[in-house]
Amino acid sequence: MSAAVEFGLDTFGDVTADESGALLTDAQTIRNVVDQAVLADEVGLSFFGVGEHHRREFAVSGPEIVLSAAAARTRNIHLGTAVTVLSSDDPVRLYERFATLDAISNGRAEVILGRGSFIESFPLFGFDLQDYEVLFEERLDLFSRLMNEKPVTWSGTTRAGLTNADIFPKTENGIRAWVGVGGSPESVLRTARYGFGLMLAIIGGPASSFRPYVDLFHRTLDGAGRDRLPVGVHSPGHIADTDQQAWDEAYPAMEVNRNAIGRDRGWPPYSRLQFQHDVGPGGAMYAGSPETVARKIAETVRTLKLDRFDLKFSNGTLSHERMLHSIELYGSKVVPLVRDMLADD
Repeated sequence: MSAAVEFGLDTFGDVTADESGALLTDAQTIRNVVDQAVLADEVGLSFFGVGEHHRREFAVSGPEIVLSAAAARTRNIHLGTAVTVLSSDDPVRLYERFATLDAISNGRAEVILGRGSFIESFPLFGFDLQDYEVLFEERLDLFSRLMNEKPVTWSGTTRAGLTNADIFPKTENGIRAWVGVGGSPESVLRTARYGFGLMLAIIGGPASSFRPYVDLFHRTLDGAGRDRLPVGVHSPGHIADTDQQAWDEAYPAMEVNRNAIGRDRGWPPYSRLQFQHDVGPGGAMYAGSPETVARKIAETVRTLKLDRFDLKFSNGTLSHERMLHSIELYGSKVVPLVRDMLADD
């Protein structure tokens, strides 16, 4: 575990409701995401991540554009994706976009690459789901070569080959890159092989069940003679002044979101009983008062020896005002409490 653990926030740009329960427009939701990034910077957080989706529950399909708007209004916070669906994107164009974001943000751009747990982008951009694995493998291989920022010669089966291709713009210090992994040993091995940071998306079950993946990642790096690379966790949560307030605010919004997605995936209806399990010691949701959330985060950091913890603070239709309060409490109270807890180890 790093001596200085980083703390970040993630959002998928969930289309939110106002205090009367009416849904906001996609446009207003996106403007609110930029305001949320500004507050995250003001309260001293390390990272703000915006996910990519292509369905009605989420307003952000082009996260780099939203992040560029945030870059113009922030000073210190790193800005990245959570995640970029690399399988249905072009690695060259993607690297060019992030190199541009890196210039605008003065070196604060990061990218978290993923295969995509949501598959809407595949038919939307003309890709076959039967190529799910090869698309990601080939694009990750090409992206890893582009990170050297030298001419690239590459060939594959899912896009045109490159011969001594030079990509612009160049960055001043490179781009920090991670791979988002949901719990597959093969994905952990691939992340280590290509030399990316490991970002574990823990959205169900206890964090301790992911310790074998962290150990596998470090063993693989050691076996390859690579330097240590960072490990992070992305998990959902919500913070309010008391446990009950946080739970009462988060549950109705999450229920709407989970059930909308669950209808497409064949999930059973989300229940308050399931929610209370998720916020408990055996669940992956970090919801409650600052003290409750801080204790759970500190235990996760210790268990997995983390370098970064990213709280996915947007939860379905949860209002912008409540998310702002959650962000403020996370930066001003939760993070200092976690640091104090870890300092006592």
